[in-house]
Amino acid sequence: MSILPPQLPDNAPFSGAQRAWLNGYLAGLASVDVNGAAVAAEDEDFPWHDPAIELNERMELAEGRTLERQMMAAMGQLDCGQCGYDCQTYAEAIVSGAEPKLNRCQPGGKATQRMLKKLAAGGAPGVDAVAEPQPAVEVRPASVVARFAAAERLHPKEAEKDTRHVVIDLKGTGLDYVPGDSLGVMPANDPGLVDKIIAALDADPEAEVGDGNGHSRTLQAALLEDVDLRTPTEATFKRLADATTDKDEAVKLCLMAEDEDPDGDLDELDLLDVLEKFPSARPEAKAFVESLDELQPRLYSISSSPRAHPGEVHLTVGVTRETVRDRLRNGVASTFFAERIEAGEPIKVYRQPAHGFALPEDDATPVIMIGPGTGIAPFRAFLEERSARQAKGPNWLFFGNPHGGTDYLYRDELEAFAQSGLLTRLDTAFSRDQAEKIYVQHRIREHGQDIWRWLEDGAHIYVCGDAKRMASDVDQALQSVVGDHGGRDGKSFLAELTKSGRYQRDVY
Repeated sequence: MSILPPQLPDNAPFSGAQRAWLNGYLAGLASVDVNGAAVAAEDEDFPWHDPAIELNERMELAEGRTLERQMMAAMGQLDCGQCGYDCQTYAEAIVSGAEPKLNRCQPGGKATQRMLKKLAAGGAPGVDAVAEPQPAVEVRPASVVARFAAAERLHPKEAEKDTRHVVIDLKGTGLDYVPGDSLGVMPANDPGLVDKIIAALDADPEAEVGDGNGHSRTLQAALLEDVDLRTPTEATFKRLADATTDKDEAVKLCLMAEDEDPDGDLDELDLLDVLEKFPSARPEAKAFVESLDELQPRLYSISSSPRAHPGEVHLTVGVTRETVRDRLRNGVASTFFAERIEAGEPIKVYRQPAHGFALPEDDATPVIMIGPGTGIAPFRAFLEERSARQAKGPNWLFFGNPHGGTDYLYRDELEAFAQSGLLTRLDTAFSRDQAEKIYVQHRIREHGQDIWRWLEDGAHIYVCGDAKRMASDVDQALQSVVGDHGGRDGKSFLAELTKSGRYQRDVY
């Protein structure tokens, strides 16, 4: 007997576009029974749903699919939740008209935004066809107010890198988590950058701009806490074009609003750059703020076990600082932790549950963890958890970074885990400590026979870190191990491990 999915009644207080999206969402829920097992609906294959696959290849894999699936393929493929959706439901919300914005996907960046715009122009009924923008159905977990405790350096000051061990006090928040989860953080923008933007606008920092919900908000407060100052939007370029008194600047701004690049510098311009580049474009403060995107949360893999650190959550944060167009640009959240928040100050956070990235239920299961750089974060949590649970299964960690002397994150802890026997094996790859660069994928190939033996014993493999280079290189190395030592086709074997939950990746 087939079971019809639930439908909203015709008199429900939603627009047609909202009703279409919500009916689809309810239908998806109806395909899952109370134990979380899929029923009725067939499993749909999403071959592009891999962040290590390049955008063009993902679009080829989605060719011939529905518009919703092509838009899904254009997303960052992380299911990270920063946009308030996962990749599939964001695409479906756009096509239904429930979500008018095409630039919510932070991991996908401008490339995703451009592809979505191209696809929308080809026929998304919900884009440009909805008379009034429809509110998104928010699926991001609600945030709580925690307290910042510390951001300790993990490198000596002379090191090229700056990675921080961040501790956040959760006492009294009711927030809980498990190893493998991520923490969403609501940062504030750099006050110095905010001051420069206000000066460039020649505006009053106390000018009333509101917050979009009828509440009072000054220009300075809105720029500090509400809006994204990195990437000007199509609406921003249009506002500036309307406000400019220079015809040449107006032409260029109109072209940039259409994603054209008249001077070949569009991809490197942030908001301050644009204001400095077009000095005659000075819009009214309220209209200017309304044209900007909201400031999105940042997600970090949690690097602690609540069993080891009750009432706390730890993060491993690489601080981003880069010089572009002769100006230092700082990572919004990473320098917020490193420079702009003091111990005891409040910070809004939320738990983002893991999508298929968790320790095996059986504590006797062997675990292989591959996490160079800040990819070590969830594996510190895994090891703490396995220790607290007195798990008997063997643990093998591959860690890499440029220099062993300055970049060996959590060295004392990892070596203590190895000495205690919790870490059965610990293999490192410090790429710049010898003439020939050595990365974790090289160590994987070196120990291929032993890795295959662990796989035969039922080991689960976990990878965390950079999606575009490291994750792809590690995948290729593992395929070689399977072929060389197991006599199996590596790609299909890893696909089988993925389907069974034995090959899991948290990549970004």
